[in-house]
Amino acid sequence: MCGNNMSVPLLAEAVTVSGTEKETAAVIFLHGLGDTGHGWADTMTSIRLPYVKYICPHAPRIPVTLNMKMNMPSWFDLMGLSPESPEDEAGIKRAAENIKAIIDHEAKNGIPPHRVLLGGFSQGGALSLYTALTCQQQLAGVVGLSCWLPLHKTFPQAASGSGNKDTPILQCHGEMDPMIPVQFGSMTAEKLKTIVSPQKITFRTYPGLMHSSCPEVGDVCCEGFH
Repeated sequence: MCGNNMSVPLLAEAVTVSGTEKETAAVIFLHGLGDTGHGWADTMTSIRLPYVKYICPHAPRIPVTLNMKMNMPSWFDLMGLSPESPEDEAGIKRAAENIKAIIDHEAKNGIPPHRVLLGGFSQGGALSLYTALTCQQQLAGVVGLSCWLPLHKTFPQAASGSGNKDTPILQCHGEMDPMIPVQFGSMTAEKLKTIVSPQKITFRTYPGLMHSSCPEVGDVCCEGFH
């Protein structure tokens, strides 16, 4: 990758919140189905650290099977929200490569992968988990809010070349989530413990919280950076 954002399609339109000091770290945060990066950029601004660049890309608009094939921002197609639903394997892998391209781009521009925190909400959180577990470069940390692990049946084999076996992973989930039940989050955490170092997995639940990121987002602020 070269230094030009146009060489990385997701970066060309991404919302970026620049640091107020020399940027030595980056947060890449992925929104949920039907959303854009704008709201998350505003959220990151409210909790930002001065030496961190925050990158909030927009998912492409594609037909989503779960929503009657309506076109909407989506990182990959969704057929269902249960652990046994069919999955868009090609779309998930393609999306993960696009996120890895952002990580590579930042490395070329002076922020090494071990200073990049990757996170997301719902579908974006799912993609952040999959990307990190199939990424050869070690990241600073991974944050998954109200999400699940895509293509879970292919792990741990799919993570054989991962550089993130010892990378901290924070999962946060509302106990009253009607869309992605907290049990799915718990199952994901247990699956992750078979893929990476179990002591690196933190699973936090929030009583009364539905499919929402507040107060989860308060736990994102300084995870992974020292």
